[in-house]
Amino acid sequence: MSQYQTLETSIMAEILASADEAAIEAVRVAALGKKGSVSELLKGLGKMSAEERQEAGPAINGLKARIADAIAARKSQLRDAAITERLARETVDVSLPVRSSPAERGRIHPISQIVDEITAIFADMGFAIAEGPDIETDHYNFTALNFPDGHPAREMHDTFFLQPDESGERKVLRTHTSPVQIRTMEAESPPIRIVIPGKTYRQDSDATHSPMFHQVEGLVIDKTATVGHLRWVLEEFCKSFFEVDSVTMRFRPSFFPFTEPSFEVDIQCDRSSGPVVKFGEGSDWMEILGCGMMHPNVLRAGGLDPDEYQGFAWGMGLDRIAMLKYGMPDLRDFFNADVRWTSHYGFRPLDMPTLFGGLSA
Repeated sequence: MSQYQTLETSIMAEILASADEAAIEAVRVAALGKKGSVSELLKGLGKMSAEERQEAGPAINGLKARIADAIAARKSQLRDAAITERLARETVDVSLPVRSSPAERGRIHPISQIVDEITAIFADMGFAIAEGPDIETDHYNFTALNFPDGHPAREMHDTFFLQPDESGERKVLRTHTSPVQIRTMEAESPPIRIVIPGKTYRQDSDATHSPMFHQVEGLVIDKTATVGHLRWVLEEFCKSFFEVDSVTMRFRPSFFPFTEPSFEVDIQCDRSSGPVVKFGEGSDWMEILGCGMMHPNVLRAGGLDPDEYQGFAWGMGLDRIAMLKYGMPDLRDFFNADVRWTSHYGFRPLDMPTLFGGLSA
């Protein structure tokens, strides 16, 4: 057997053994490439005599043609087989419903929705949104807000204290968003009208309490603010938020270190329909927030003269009013990251709440 026949037999065996298009391409390069075995034979024709070229030339060119044809045929077979396998693997059932887009499937968490609703309501009243750090000093979280030494809120059973820093100061995870009131008074001059949504932290956990929860507080400071203004603001907020034409509220005397006088606010409602509470009707009452006129000591801590300025503040739990408005029975579900719960109670991402279009439309 001549060397040409031996080479052809070897290359044909490699062609048949190629399992995919990458393998057959490797065989082509090894045989017919610039430095391939057949190409090297063709390069040797120039060193042969005329008689040798007459015999070797047709033999080598015939070998090249047969190998090229065999490679092309094998490549076509492998390509067809790959397409057939891919079609079988990627079968699509055209009877299945079309998958919705991520924007269609995604949902806004109820807390994010509530913050957007509150922002829309108070922005319409001329309020600005204020924010502050989650980790606070004892001064901003307690002292500046007129919490006396020994107040129960300072105890370990209620507050998350951090380890002392280099100076021995123990910072806390803020127990309310009220420290932002002091920071705002220090940074801005009256008149001040702000609402403060944010995370707060207390050592409490059950169906209606969470160690980390959300609050919104409001602050108004000028020279003429009164309890009447406070009542109007809260009534307008409740009507807009609960999307009712009217609300009946009652103010009960209470105590908060940072306000004087202080009130608990109840709103008339109907609880006969299960977890969803109907406001603006019925004969039941439900406490929803606390409020009051700013204590002179708090105004002084913020750098303001209580003989010149006065104001009022209020605060409520975002998680609580979300549960009341949308009928969510357990606060712990807010933080379980269950996509089924979010899909059920969540809101479409492009449906931004507006007063003219409806907050929860």
